Amino acid sequence: MKITVIGTGYVGLVTGACLAEMGNQVVCLDLDAQRIAALNRGEMPIHEPGLGDVVARNAQAGRLRFTTDIDTAVAHGLLQFIAVGTPPSEDGSADLQHVLAAARAVAERMQGYKLIINKSTVPVGTADAVAKEVTQELAARGLPPDFAVVSNPEFLKEGSAVQDFMRPDRVIVGSDNERATALMRTLYAPFMRNRERLIEMDVRSAEFTKYAANAMLATRISFMNELALLAEKLGADIEQVRTGIGTDPRIGTHFLYAGTGYGGSCFPKDVRALIQTGESAGQPLQILQAVQAVNQRQKQVLIDKIVARFGPDLQGRRFALWGLAFKPGTDDMREAPSLTVIEQLLARGAEVVAYDPQAMLQAQAVLSPRPHLYYAPQADAALVGADALVIVTEWKEFRSPDFAHMAATLKQPVVFDGRNLFEPDTMRTAGLEYHPVGRAAVPFVAASHP
Repeated sequence: MKITVIGTGYVGLVTGACLAEMGNQVVCLDLDAQRIAALNRGEMPIHEPGLGDVVARNAQAGRLRFTTDIDTAVAHGLLQFIAVGTPPSEDGSADLQHVLAAARAVAERMQGYKLIINKSTVPVGTADAVAKEVTQELAARGLPPDFAVVSNPEFLKEGSAVQDFMRPDRVIVGSDNERATALMRTLYAPFMRNRERLIEMDVRSAEFTKYAANAMLATRISFMNELALLAEKLGADIEQVRTGIGTDPRIGTHFLYAGTGYGGSCFPKDVRALIQTGESAGQPLQILQAVQAVNQRQKQVLIDKIVARFGPDLQGRRFALWGLAFKPGTDDMREAPSLTVIEQLLARGAEVVAYDPQAMLQAQAVLSPRPHLYYAPQADAALVGADALVIVTEWKEFRSPDFAHMAATLKQPVVFDGRNLFEPDTMRTAGLEYHPVGRAAVPFVAASHP
């Protein structure tokens, strides 16, 4: 099939590359000339495992092209995916200007039938707004409304997006048009060879499903974070509680990890947008308001623990920080908990030496150069001379460190673990003072040796 993907951000690039991988002819359009030039050189604008190989393979095969030429892109695809950004407006609602601009660009140039597919995360009613824009533009050109609009929300997880697209647990298609539905079934048939995972529904329900899914996952995270704080007060261990409730099949094990709060491009933005949608519809979403408030508070948890241990004035203190990206497997710094931790430490006069396996460049761009903020080339290098280690992101390479080396390298053998990577008994044996989330702290004792 001939497909155009408008937008080469995270969703657009993964969508275009994976559809090309299945043999489709894909043109990806973006108005950012530097980004398109980099993609044509084989340079990836984001870190996503496996994506670079898929892009390179399909570009070399001629199935995947990148362009800034709108005329070429619109003429190419029978299917026109809109995968542009929907940043939050001042009131938290999704800003649809880029979505509607993409729809107008298609309408201004299309000759004959086009299927316009909303891949961007958009509020309920966006497909109607897109259809209205296209209809008006075609009428101005004296052309009949020979098009359809469907909703096809993405459910990609950063760090495993390629696998998620190639082996989806579900494909949601919101359509009120038989021809459009048939085209979407044809498009996704290669992804359904072992079992049917395409779910048809009306357009508004599909748009709502995306927000509902992210809101549910964010709710689970905030729920466990709130319980974690209570567990500390009661002397319970949130990790044992997680295991105990996660074995219940009605609850399951996913998104039950206490930590420093959620971040990224989806959960914060989508929760805010859904709250705003509820307000606009006269149906306030009280649970999600609490989810959002809990998450903002949770980003302060490590700072609260640090202040409780060292006092509010951190002048002359140096902290090693492991993990900058909002989650492992990505270089995405959007609303990362590390930003709150770093800003608060610097504001209290501390020095911070940060390390992340993938997000160092992104972090430096977001935080900009400033006094007392440094970056280490390796995790161990960040420890040298530090009064404590602060763990914010649960990268795999942090899970099994040399604890004896850690204790010997830190100026003070203190660890604040925002992701509960280690067992308290292990830290006690290594002679490390340990401050996890939702578990009892381990006071300093000299290392014991078998």
